[in-house]
Amino acid sequence: MKQLWYFSAEWCGPCKQFGPLMDQIAAQGIPIKKINVDYTPDATAKYGIKSIPTVILVENEQEKARFTGARSLNEVVNFYNQ
Repeated sequence: MKQLWYFSAEWCGPCKQFGPLMDQIAAQGIPIKKINVDYTPDATAKYGIKSIPTVILVENEQEKARFTGARSLNEVVNFYNQ
């Protein structure tokens, strides 16, 4: 199964702007797993998250690609469909 893992935090300004867009994408049927870096330090360390927002494309529990920073809706959908 393919999904996007979205690493963010409540205090992160860019995450506050990007979060609603990720909700829109999820509403379109793209599976998104939201991960708050403040509450999941093990996952943050395991996946080498150094800045947020970070989005990782995961397929069958394997990382396929990632990007850091906010993107447009079309960019995220295209990233998922790659």
